[in-house]
Amino acid sequence: MNKKTWLKGLAAGCLSLILVISGCASKAPQTASDTRNPATEQTENETQKPANNQAAKGRTVITTDGEVDDMNSVIRFLLYSNEMDLAGIVLTSSVYHYAGDEEAGIKPFRWTGTQWVYDMIDAYGEIYPNLSKHAEGYPEPEQLRAMTKIGNISDKGEMEKETEGSEFLETLFLDDDSRDLIVQTWGGTNTTARALKSIEEQYKDTAEWETIRKKVSDKLVLYIILDQDDSYNEYIAKNWPDIRILNDQSNFWHFAYAWKMHAEEVNSKLHGDWMVKNILNGHGKLMDMYASMGDGKMIEGELAEEQRGSAEYLKNNPQYDKYDFISEGDSPSFFYLIDNGLRSMEDPSYGGWGGRFGVVNDKLFRNNVLDYDPYTKRYEAEYSLMRWFDDIQNDFAARADWAVADTYEGANHNPSITIKEGLDLTVSPGEEVTLHAEGTDPDGDQLTYSWWRYFEADTYKNSKVEPNQVQPEMAGDLQLGLHRELAKDEQVDTIKLQGSDTEAVTFTVPDDAKSGDTLHIVAEVQDDGEHQLKHYQRVILTVK
Repeated sequence: MNKKTWLKGLAAGCLSLILVISGCASKAPQTASDTRNPATEQTENETQKPANNQAAKGRTVITTDGEVDDMNSVIRFLLYSNEMDLAGIVLTSSVYHYAGDEEAGIKPFRWTGTQWVYDMIDAYGEIYPNLSKHAEGYPEPEQLRAMTKIGNISDKGEMEKETEGSEFLETLFLDDDSRDLIVQTWGGTNTTARALKSIEEQYKDTAEWETIRKKVSDKLVLYIILDQDDSYNEYIAKNWPDIRILNDQSNFWHFAYAWKMHAEEVNSKLHGDWMVKNILNGHGKLMDMYASMGDGKMIEGELAEEQRGSAEYLKNNPQYDKYDFISEGDSPSFFYLIDNGLRSMEDPSYGGWGGRFGVVNDKLFRNNVLDYDPYTKRYEAEYSLMRWFDDIQNDFAARADWAVADTYEGANHNPSITIKEGLDLTVSPGEEVTLHAEGTDPDGDQLTYSWWRYFEADTYKNSKVEPNQVQPEMAGDLQLGLHRELAKDEQVDTIKLQGSDTEAVTFTVPDDAKSGDTLHIVAEVQDDGEHQLKHYQRVILTVK
């Protein structure tokens, strides 16, 4: 049973309060139209990608309001900071966390200060030599400290003052690096909005304005975990409508404060016993800062009822055990950027560790598409994130080991996999297709293979019956997810894969597949080392 009776009451009552207090409730960004994004449409003339499909590192900047789950996300991010090109970390506010302004008569609310992020960078500095033995590309601690700035923190949505953080973002937005800059928005958008407003004020009445606005709009991608102040809807959406938006409205909750709401089968590596063994104990100073339920860690400035490290919190919330996972609701925004072979950065609709997104219009993606949850036997938006929890946590545990292993041989590392035939193929209806995978492991571990079809990401439709309507999962006025029950005679995953546990898989393209339909086949390779690490490759087949 995936939801106990007490959880239903919690969802309707006290969970609403918890999520509101925790900064998990807000309006969705507004949008003007619902049109397909031509950038996501595949054509039969698409150039075939190389078999290993190694992606360029995503360039990104983090904005955060310093809640406990933000702190946990920063810790995890630091262990993965070699996977991205980090351009900066900016402290900002939200409707739930702000520093106050004594001169303006604004009292602080749930403000956790700014020192915590510098303390984490210092702790990262102690493990940096170890991390660098396990992978290239980790930023030097001095670089991290230099690129950490204080933005607009005095009040919720405050964007009138130019701050160190807003000026830093303004410089990034205007620089000549033409790569996408993904602005991870873990709190409010107000410091980002202030940077954009400064650019507008500087250039709007000049001949350069249209060029500058296009340059900035073409560069920025705002990955918004909800929308935790009014600055997006009131300023950015109205004045910078061509900036691309990835908006996670509800999926993140299931790697956040609502993780007890879904099928227990995906929760095994969120419980205290697993967390203690693999994350919390014996992994160095940085991991010692990682917060868990009832661990005794108190956060200065936080409300008493939000001190999840206290014994009182456990007493008042008996659904949790000591050392259980608290939350990392913001981590999906950088999971999206990890090049693990799932190719999520190519197109938000493909899906990956950061979940899967649907097209609202040509500038806005939301996680409003549903994956089939085999445990609840229905389609759920949140399962596009939940399906990866075991792999995500195993990988985190290995990175935690890297922090204390001072030799490469002292920890496990991910295998790699290539597909002989390539990753973008053209096929015909009725064609029999065989794909061959070759895995390698840097530690010499034994490898096993698994092939599966990510049919929810296909454009080929499995079932010809009319689907049931999508229903929101609500806790009071809050949307926690979306789901759809199976319709009568509805079919799922109708293509049979032969040899799905071997190095080669064979299947037949459906006879009724239409020109332009796509099939997504995922190859996994897993080692038998500590934490049994994985790597993937996604093959996309387009029907002629």
